[in-house]
Amino acid sequence: MKPLNPATIRAPFARYSHGAELPSGQRLVFCSGQLGIAADGTIPESVREQADLCFANIAAILGEAGMTLKDIVRVNAYVTDRTHMKGYMESRDAHVGSPPPASTLMIVSGFTLPEFKVEIEVVAAAPEKRRKAARTVTAPKF
Repeated sequence: MKPLNPATIRAPFARYSHGAELPSGQRLVFCSGQLGIAADGTIPESVREQADLCFANIAAILGEAGMTLKDIVRVNAYVTDRTHMKGYMESRDAHVGSPPPASTLMIVSGFTLPEFKVEIEVVAAAPEKRRKAARTVTAPKF
């Protein structure tokens, strides 16, 4: 990914890129918005913990395609209050690669359950050749 941050516009407000250019031969994965809920149905109280769970869920989805969080090129995130921005941004910065992806953060009125404070969706890209390597699985011998 090549970050696009023209000198003719204001620099990003935080650790993200204004745009991201992908070389040819990349395949894309689009992840639906993930909420901060664990597999057992528990929802942590803090925004940071919820965001960390969102990224853990995203990592699992990307893993199915032979990708990692470092392959994220675009993040769309939603929080229910301005006070939740800091916890979300700390989590985002801890989980995304470098250079930082393009990113948008919006404040929304709520999600499906009032306990949810953040939702994160991403687009990831990786070279086509990595998919072939990731999908080569040896059958177990009995």
